[in-house]
Amino acid sequence: MSLDATTILDGLTSHALALGLFERVNSHEPKNAPGNGLTAAVWVDSIAPVPTGSGLASTSARLVFNVRIYTGAEQEPADAIDPNMLAATDALMSAYSGDFTLGGSVRNVDLLGQAGTSLSAQAGYIQHDSKLLRVMTLVVPVIVNDVWEQVP
Repeated sequence: MSLDATTILDGLTSHALALGLFERVNSHEPKNAPGNGLTAAVWVDSIAPVPTGSGLASTSARLVFNVRIYTGAEQEPADAIDPNMLAATDALMSAYSGDFTLGGSVRNVDLLGQAGTSLSAQAGYIQHDSKLLRVMTLVVPVIVNDVWEQVP
């Protein structure tokens, strides 16, 4: 038993890439500000056992990923920024809902939050490299069966 985090991260990243909406998709939180187009980044935020999803011999895990969409906040037309962000957010949420096992690599994306946090998104602004960015951060919790063996 082990956790194949690379396959899960690749699955989340692949969905974002397949949409064709992003100039680039990183599988890490970026250290440099992206350009003015839409950019996405995927990274692990937390990991914890799932008490209600574990058995007597193994423990299941909940991994929470952040999928952040970035764009420059000071571009024109300003009225197009949020509609573009919302369209990309909708497309990602639809992709993760439509393939909620990520090709069989996880039990499920916890769409409704049965094991804690549900699939959700929060808009905001961040300052990066002296550049103001509009962001939408999706919280994507995934449940993985039988990650750690329980040995008495």
